[in-house]
Amino acid sequence: MTTPVCKGASKVAAAPAGHRRYPSFSCYVRARGPVLLRTARSLTANPSDAEDLLQTALTKTYVAWERIEDHRALDGYVRRTLVNTRTSQWRKRRIDEFACEELPEKEAAPAPDPAEHQVLHDAMWRAVLRLPDRQRAMVVLRYYEDLSEAQTAEVLGVSVGTVKSAVSRALGKLREDPELTPVR
Repeated sequence: MTTPVCKGASKVAAAPAGHRRYPSFSCYVRARGPVLLRTARSLTANPSDAEDLLQTALTKTYVAWERIEDHRALDGYVRRTLVNTRTSQWRKRRIDEFACEELPEKEAAPAPDPAEHQVLHDAMWRAVLRLPDRQRAMVVLRYYEDLSEAQTAEVLGVSVGTVKSAVSRALGKLREDPELTPVR
C-alpha cells in the first residue's frame, strides 16, 4: 500500500528554528498515526508502552527523513522501525534484583555419569558408521568438525544444496536408528 504524503508540504514552513523542519513528516504522522499506533499496540501488551514505542519509532524516522528515498514506502519503513525498536527493548529488559536476609543455596546438579556418557558416545559413533560414506562424511564435517554448509560443500566439491539434503537424510536415519532410540 502506498502512503499518502501531503503534496503541499514540500516547502519548509516559516517556523522557529528546530521546529517543523519537515512539514511532510508532520502531515504523514497526522494521516497515518492511528494506523501506526494500532501496529505498535499489536507489538506491546500495554497501550502506554505502544504510544512510547510509536513515539520512538517516529523519532528515528524523523532523523532519517532526508535519507528515505521512496516516501511512498514510509509505512513499511516505520513498521520495520517499530519491530526493531521493540526487539531492542525486550533484549535490554531490566532484571530486578532484591536484597534478602539469606542467600538461597544453589542446588548442585548431579554430575553426569562418565560411563553413561561413554555409552552414548559409542552408540552415536556406531550409528554414524552405519551411514553411507557420503552422508557420513557430511555429518562428520558439519557436526564433529563444526564446518558450515558452505565449507563442507567446498571440502567435498559439491553444492550447498547437496550438503543440506544429504545431511537432512542422514539425520533422519540417525533419528530412526534403533540403537539410539533409548537415548531419546
